[in-house]
Amino acid sequence: MTNNVIEVKNLVKLYKGTKKPQVDNISFSVKKGEFFAFLGPNGAGKTTTISILTTTLNKTSGEVKIAGFDIEHEERKIRENVGIIFQSPSLDLQLTAEENIRFHANIYGMYGYRPAFKLMPKSYRDKVLELAEVMNISEDALFKPVKNLSGGMQRKLEIVRSLIHIPDVLFLDEPTQGLDAETRRSLWEYINNVRNRFGTTIFLTTHYIDEAENADKVCIINNGKIAINSSPEEMKKSLLKRELILDATDREALTRELSSLNIPYTINEHVIVPFKETPQKIISQIETKLSILKINEPMLEDAYIEFIKKTNKING
Repeated sequence: MTNNVIEVKNLVKLYKGTKKPQVDNISFSVKKGEFFAFLGPNGAGKTTTISILTTTLNKTSGEVKIAGFDIEHEERKIRENVGIIFQSPSLDLQLTAEENIRFHANIYGMYGYRPAFKLMPKSYRDKVLELAEVMNISEDALFKPVKNLSGGMQRKLEIVRSLIHIPDVLFLDEPTQGLDAETRRSLWEYINNVRNRFGTTIFLTTHYIDEAENADKVCIINNGKIAINSSPEEMKKSLLKRELILDATDREALTRELSSLNIPYTINEHVIVPFKETPQKIISQIETKLSILKINEPMLEDAYIEFIKKTNKING
């Protein structure tokens, strides 16, 4: 029995009137409870892919299963088992914020319809107020028509609505776009808590690459094809150098010692020693008294930028 909650095999999306597929025969899988970051430059195919996975766009060919349900024949079952924070607004502007949340909860079968917030079960009312606090939405704003709320407040409301049920898979399409730093942090704390408590699978697309730093897997799509699918650490190792930055009052003695130990180095502003595994082994061998010792561990964002640079160079 597979432990994958998302399975994509040979997925193709070819729009009418075009010759080149926007999504070109891609395959990947996501395990239950995994934090999966799906990244790529604008126009790479990531929005098309997530639209297919969330049943809002039809595929041209290929197989897709979400939570064990086939996307071609069991769309309704899939929708019952996923939560989605869309990049584009999808609120009813004429309803109040709370009414948008309540109807969403009704559609997902969490609660029977009640004509007013105060008539809804206590579990619903408590959940709404809890999420509103997480997203820094005042209780007063909950009962205002959405059309009277700011764009940032509407974005927060979209997130509350998507989190009102505990889905098997939570799709996050640029979830923190337009949020202030404090709210962005609160949202991620809540999402991580949901994942740890309920084993919810997180599928993220974002331009804030630092949000994917703690992902279990990073998958990069480019020109409609999967270019990289690995852990952040493996990606960083394959694209970037990890370096020790060293120096000594007697630099000549330091470089002489490194040469005698067959440790490669370059000299820039300081002495740069690349390493692949643990830097401690190199450090423990050096007897020259050091005046500078720094470990340069690249971030995921550094690796992503390096990948885009290399890709642009190849395509250019």
